[in-house]
Amino acid sequence: MFLIVNLLGIFVFIAIAALFSNDRKNIPWRSVGVVLALEIALAWFFTQFKAGQIAVQGAADGFNWLVSVASKGIAFALPEWLTSNNGGPNFVTSALLPILLVVPLFDILTYIGLLPWLIKWIGKGLAFVTGQPKFEAFFSIEMMFLGNTEVLAVSKNQLDSMSARRNFTLAMMSMSCVTSAIIGSYTQMVPGNYVLTAIPLNILGAIIVASILNPTKVTPEEDIIVNVTEKGEKKEPFFSFLGDSILGAGKLILIITATVIAFVSLAALINQLFSLTGLHWLTLENIFGVIMFPFAWLLGFSVDDAFRLAQYMGTKLVTNEFVVMGEVSKSIMAGKGFFANEHARVVLTVFLTSFANFGTIGMIIGCFKGLVNKEKNDYISARVPYMLLAGVLVSLLSAATAGLFVW
Repeated sequence: MFLIVNLLGIFVFIAIAALFSNDRKNIPWRSVGVVLALEIALAWFFTQFKAGQIAVQGAADGFNWLVSVASKGIAFALPEWLTSNNGGPNFVTSALLPILLVVPLFDILTYIGLLPWLIKWIGKGLAFVTGQPKFEAFFSIEMMFLGNTEVLAVSKNQLDSMSARRNFTLAMMSMSCVTSAIIGSYTQMVPGNYVLTAIPLNILGAIIVASILNPTKVTPEEDIIVNVTEKGEKKEPFFSFLGDSILGAGKLILIITATVIAFVSLAALINQLFSLTGLHWLTLENIFGVIMFPFAWLLGFSVDDAFRLAQYMGTKLVTNEFVVMGEVSKSIMAGKGFFANEHARVVLTVFLTSFANFGTIGMIIGCFKGLVNKEKNDYISARVPYMLLAGVLVSLLSAATAGLFVW
């Protein structure tokens, strides 16, 4: 019974995306079908075979090594920031300050031509399989471990050359990624094998949902990869280029920090205003829990368990995944209570493993504000509800496909 409901949920989530599509007539259903089949196959592979988990872990370790190198610079300049949270995950040091290494590094790879070369060939391969434009296909792989702010930051030249509509596609996809710097933190709080399963599933889900919500036709002339310099143009001196890259990364960190603080504080203010009613149960988390209840049920749970799961989902959307992971960590790692059910463990872990929440909207809007012109930024800012819907649907789709094979 619950297995059938879980399977039905996958198609319901896709139907919801189609219902809210801004161009239903041009949804590329063939591409959606191919990517969905690939996502289901990967969910089966990653939940049933160790080989897939080992491959993803190896890639994650490589990016974690890069971030650990960045921490050397942070420790030199701001050593107390690395221990300000009792040695635990720190949003600024784990997700933002590494941008000061990651962005210049990828800009250097772009400057010497390596990154455009990779984009060209990997993008062609993924575009052939998924039916996506070359850059959108490669972007989905980049954001698997780099995170939304980093991957957008290193793509500035490409964003400038693309239409506002294509920029909006990337904004929606960015709602569903994570940053390699905090994957290790996730695996300490929830089952690591399911965390690593969620990451590639989210990428495929982001392609599916973005293709349905915002179908975009890209002509061969538009489907190009932008280099640092145009053909025949003289390159900017390397150290001048590097200096601009570092300054741009620093500016980006300030914009993102300010925007995130504002969004999270506004959510807290709304909860404080709700508390004035005397109804202590009236919070954004509970409101979204009620909204999420039918979707939680479609993931293959009884009514009681679905409501409990929905509350965790609501809390994650209003705050972030760390809040929920901290709350359930002991129970989910020990497999006690609600989490004695392996299906509940995989579904919640996969749902939590993404940046899809209100705070992330602020990060993405802030990032685009620092990277693209006002016209493109306004186009994206006017469609914030679509971004949240995309993030939620991708998390639900990933949780449903992973949960389909674990009971």
